Amino acid sequence: MSEIELRNVGKSYGNVPVLSDISLEMGDGEFVVLVGPSGCGKSTLLRMIAGLEDISAGEIRIGGKVVNDMRAKERDIAMVFQSYALYPHMKVAENMSFSLKLAGAPKPEIRARVENAAQILGLEKLLDRYPRELSGGQRQRVAMGRAIVRDPRAFLFDEPLSNLDAKLRVKMRSEIKKLHQRLGKTTVYVTHDQTEAMTMADKIVVLNGGKIEQFGPPLELYNDPANVFVAGFIGTPEINLLHVETHGGHGITSDGISLPLPKAMPQGSQITYGIRPQHIRLGNQGVDAVVTLVEPTGEDQEIVVKVGAQDIHIIVQGGPLVSVGARVKLEIDANKVLLFDRASGARVR
Repeated sequence: MSEIELRNVGKSYGNVPVLSDISLEMGDGEFVVLVGPSGCGKSTLLRMIAGLEDISAGEIRIGGKVVNDMRAKERDIAMVFQSYALYPHMKVAENMSFSLKLAGAPKPEIRARVENAAQILGLEKLLDRYPRELSGGQRQRVAMGRAIVRDPRAFLFDEPLSNLDAKLRVKMRSEIKKLHQRLGKTTVYVTHDQTEAMTMADKIVVLNGGKIEQFGPPLELYNDPANVFVAGFIGTPEINLLHVETHGGHGITSDGISLPLPKAMPQGSQITYGIRPQHIRLGNQGVDAVVTLVEPTGEDQEIVVKVGAQDIHIIVQGGPLVSVGARVKLEIDANKVLLFDRASGARVR
């Protein structure tokens, strides 16, 4: 059963469309991540599910009920914001229990729920502190605890980790995923960081220009992107994209470099040629290239090479450090090459 369902949902501000014909089904207990570039509509969509934004078209269902005309507090969801949105004059326990007090819950129930959430999130020793006395990660856990005590049907997260440093982001990412696995509630999570999306999601929604480009499991989007936008947005480092024309079973770049194709193509086809950095190796034969940049990342090296006039990124696993200026040969795994129609951007299958 779909816990959250969107049917042909749209949003416009006056005559300006922000979201168009959004249809999604999010199953019970699924962790769904909305990703896309700034301005694509992902936070607006989340706020529409929460009831903080009106919809201009379509229908939203939560738990099988149409909620278009329901206020936010009637939708049985809990939202965690980027800014934490904690009351500075209230201690941690008061922040976590505030919504229950407004709802008139009995004091023993409130205390039990707050203690349970605090235990889940490791906040037991912080309940008597004020938000100003907490670190960024602790404040985010308090915001999550405030959501947990409500025991909602679904959790909504709006870029909750964007204010944290890189190391803490990784730690909090794991904590949110573990929390989801423990509670088993449907979760909708907005981020601009596709690494977060890949590591956390059961399914990813890629949005662009107010429309869905693709919806599916992370590895499906990585290995089988529907179009050139999804291929370029999902994956770190980004996929290499080159414009080629097909001749004699090869793709020929504008400066005459010949690249292997995964399958036969009609002669003279104008295509975009995609190959991920992880699917290129340095070898004894293949495409001639010159190293222009080397970035050691520990056991691996991310290097940039010049092929004709084109920069290509490669991940080199292990081995000696590659030198800038070295002449190398690239072995491209033709079976991993992704082809896209140059005019439409659609995948050539």
